[in-house]
Amino acid sequence: MAQSSGEVAAKRTKLSPSGADAGEDHFSALHDDILVLILLRLGTIAEAVRTSVLSRRWRRTWALLPELAFCSAPDNRHVLEVLAAPDAPALRRILVVTKDDAPASVGAWLPLAAGRLSGDLMYHNSVEGRKEEEGNVTIALPCFGKATKVVLNLGFFALALPSTGTFTVLTDLFLERVRFRGTCELGEVVSSPRCPCLLKLIIRRAWGVARLTIQSESLLQMDLSYLNGLQQLNIDAPVLNEFNLHYCFGLNQQKPIANISAPQLMSLLWRDVYDPSYVRLGNLGQQQRLSPSIIMAYGGHHHNRYNREVLQLLQHFQVIQTLNIVLGYPQEDIGNFQYLMEDITHLPHVTFLSLYVMNGRHAFGASSFHVLRLCTGIRRLSLVLHTNRNLEAQSTCPSSCICDQPTIWKIDKLLLNCLQEVAITNLKGAEHEFAFVERLLSCAGVLEKLRITFDYSVSKSKAKELHQRLSCISRPETQMEYYMYRDMGSEVRGLALARR
Repeated sequence: MAQSSGEVAAKRTKLSPSGADAGEDHFSALHDDILVLILLRLGTIAEAVRTSVLSRRWRRTWALLPELAFCSAPDNRHVLEVLAAPDAPALRRILVVTKDDAPASVGAWLPLAAGRLSGDLMYHNSVEGRKEEEGNVTIALPCFGKATKVVLNLGFFALALPSTGTFTVLTDLFLERVRFRGTCELGEVVSSPRCPCLLKLIIRRAWGVARLTIQSESLLQMDLSYLNGLQQLNIDAPVLNEFNLHYCFGLNQQKPIANISAPQLMSLLWRDVYDPSYVRLGNLGQQQRLSPSIIMAYGGHHHNRYNREVLQLLQHFQVIQTLNIVLGYPQEDIGNFQYLMEDITHLPHVTFLSLYVMNGRHAFGASSFHVLRLCTGIRRLSLVLHTNRNLEAQSTCPSSCICDQPTIWKIDKLLLNCLQEVAITNLKGAEHEFAFVERLLSCAGVLEKLRITFDYSVSKSKAKELHQRLSCISRPETQMEYYMYRDMGSEVRGLALARR
């Protein structure tokens, strides 16, 4: 008989004879494989076990399930029991979601899971409390020799990595909120000798990784975020396509050391400290997408260092297809700060520029046009205006604010003769926003398409008013599209607004 994805065995041993029990009802007469498919659609192992009351024929059918899901207490007390069930089949998926779980409990069932799993393991422990004695308990991670994907969100449990064994077919490894302990280093486990098929590696919010050395012939994507205490990073990954680094070195007092060799890297996100004297980027000849750290538009002397480091990273590249720039503004009053954009004197040659502006209630024309002056050859521009819900009550900044200075951007003869498409997201309709759009349209002489997505707070009547104002200043040849958010969600819908 036909099976689902070929993953349920063609034949199973009957759990009970086909005599009286099989004739009790239509369900009990079904083959085990059909009963398994029915139980899989119940969602969790607890629901599957409850079917035992239907008939003796169902009492142990749940033990044949190839997928196990335990979602919150009290079901999690049965994880160990279910995984230890005799004559249980290989598992293609294990999902466990807990709340304030005990590390000893996790450490007890993980070895059983490693012995039965031939697919994906996902464990998430949400933390609201923590017992003092749990801080001294370390979970020993077994070697998952047949697992294809392992996702562990441990709630800052201590974890000891296996010193022996090969993760033979593992392609995805995601470890979050974990404290590494033990003698085996993370780099040793995830490198090619022990993870020969690893394609995707994500480590987030971790402690205990002072040195990370990875040599992988297979790795395609790597994401390292908030590795507290990381001092040295060495990566040799000849086929790596995407590398993301978020705030791993920033808390260190000493200069970090990093050596990255990834000749096929196409996307680099480097949101961390950067000094070419200590950070060495090897051959990145395939680079197409670059995302540096936040550039501060205004700030004090301590912000100058951040901008200089961003500039040093940007100077490493001459041509980039897509450049993602984040412009940051201090949350407090910026009256005593300086304009810092003049620190940014170089941008690579760019085709697609993405500007994410975290301006709060401040005007952003000066800082944004400084960026545009450095990349006049762009063909597409995406402008995303960050909405700070905490500042919604203050829609405008004080009249004495320096956020609109210098004002040269309003009269500078800037020509964006290659710009064909512009997308602006979260437009509220403030006057400083309209002034930016008006100036942008005057500089883009060959603009073909303008897409506006209004902020969720903009009413339909306000959107129509803004549409009419923009129609008066745009070229007749420019196609204009307008969208609104639906119920503060991420879904957007188009507005049927004709050019006036």
